[in-house]
Amino acid sequence: MTATAVAVPVTRAGGSRQLAGTGTLLRLALRRDRIMIPVWVLVIGGSFMSVAQSFSALYDTAAERADVARSMTTNSSVRALYGPVFSDSLGGLTSWRMVGFGAALAAVMSLVVVVRHTREEEETGRQEMLSSAMVGRRAPLTGALLTALTANAALALVITAVVANYARTTDGTGGGPGGGPGAGGGDGQLAGALALGLATAAVGMLFACTAAIAAQITENARLAKGMTAGVIGAAYVLKAAGDASSDSGSSVLTWLSPLGWAENVRAFADERWWVLLIPLGSIAVQAVIAYTLAGRRDIGMSFLPARPGPAHGGLGTAGALAWRLQRGGVLGWGAGFLLAGLIFGSITGGAAELVGDNEQAREIFERMGGRQGLTDSFLAAMTGMLGMVAALYVVSSVLRLYGEETGGRAEPVLAGPVGRLRWAAGHLLIAFGGAVLIMLLGGLGLSLGYGQDLPGILGASLVQIPAIWVLGALVVLLYGVFPRAAVAGWAVAGLALALGWLGPALDLPRWAMNLSPFGHLPKLPGAEMTWPPVLVLTAVAAALTAAGLAGLRRRDLLT
Repeated sequence: MTATAVAVPVTRAGGSRQLAGTGTLLRLALRRDRIMIPVWVLVIGGSFMSVAQSFSALYDTAAERADVARSMTTNSSVRALYGPVFSDSLGGLTSWRMVGFGAALAAVMSLVVVVRHTREEEETGRQEMLSSAMVGRRAPLTGALLTALTANAALALVITAVVANYARTTDGTGGGPGGGPGAGGGDGQLAGALALGLATAAVGMLFACTAAIAAQITENARLAKGMTAGVIGAAYVLKAAGDASSDSGSSVLTWLSPLGWAENVRAFADERWWVLLIPLGSIAVQAVIAYTLAGRRDIGMSFLPARPGPAHGGLGTAGALAWRLQRGGVLGWGAGFLLAGLIFGSITGGAAELVGDNEQAREIFERMGGRQGLTDSFLAAMTGMLGMVAALYVVSSVLRLYGEETGGRAEPVLAGPVGRLRWAAGHLLIAFGGAVLIMLLGGLGLSLGYGQDLPGILGASLVQIPAIWVLGALVVLLYGVFPRAAVAGWAVAGLALALGWLGPALDLPRWAMNLSPFGHLPKLPGAEMTWPPVLVLTAVAAALTAAGLAGLRRRDLLT
């Protein structure tokens, strides 16, 4: 499908009609997202709080904070992950650890919100119904961007509140790298926390506008999300490359990345408020482009036409069709895991140096990766983290079944000589088999970056597979039996990720950690391989998948 090339003339009266119904659509969007947005805000804000709490417990003196700031800034591999440290105050360390990660999460939240209320509405046909009433051409886009603005404003308030609260309880006057007036005093702590919150929210809104543009030029929500996610990934790579080459955040590559702009606000270290003008200017430019494109196409149309398939294609089976639909995601995740493994592996050799004599930091690594040697604990923690992130891939891949069904694309396939189980099996093979592939690539990258122990690291990566499959199988069960609740699989995977990432730092009790299937796996490499939990988790995954497929076979298709 191609976009309509003729723009609708806009008169003075017509300009106001273009936004008619914006308030109603905004209220509708906020009502639909009354659970999703608060969860996003609380999870991201809770991540900032947990990091501040962990640093407060790990490094409770100014001397310890100064030491960790120096060691992190001089390690180029660590800078590639988190950036340079500009202040050794508690707030400065929290900003160092979270500004890039938190801004990326805000960007993902924003792209989900905007695409959900623009391109997804058009795909499902709801936007066409709404537009038949008194709804202006640009009202849906405006409502989506205002919803994203509301979410990011709430996130900025939460980050400001939690970081300022923890920063006030700790002596933040340390004169570490970049430390200055913004690093100490009650007003300085509030200013630093506000700068951190605004920088995170500004990046979120910037990518909300990027998603708005992608929603205008692509033909479906999947492509819009993928395009925006690719831009976020490129921004992270630029920031990582720039930070690795410079310990002051002054690299050209860092300044080319929106995540680098958030870093260079330098919260808690003589805040550079003027840097916020850069994302604000980018937001304004992208918003103009998005509104211009929205006025030049019909509902359901796109500026990037769909490519026709080959005259004699190889889509003769349900599995081939599933691979054609999901190959981009598999290859993208695989490349990302290989790169992440290389980065994590490159800093493995310095794990002992990074932890030093800090017993609390050592205990956290041991809770994450087991009580074997520190290097093995670090490798086990990294393979576990890759496994928990891979669970997000499995959830998204399984939910492709739900998207195909609700988008009306499954019904024509099932009208032919293709049964439901064979159709679903094609997608599940990509989901579960793809998880094995990306974990192998992640383990390969980890081993190459570390420079040794390929069999042990690959084995540790494969041990994560049963836990990943359990989470994917739970989504299969929800989709097959309670299809409208299938998206709750994201919450389950998010809970597992939060338990694995934050649980060791917060020293959660064993029963809480065991709520995640990853909590039952042996901590490889280094620990003894125990087969019973691996076999049990595999059996649970098989049972959940079978129950989900049985439900799919018996229920009616969604309409």
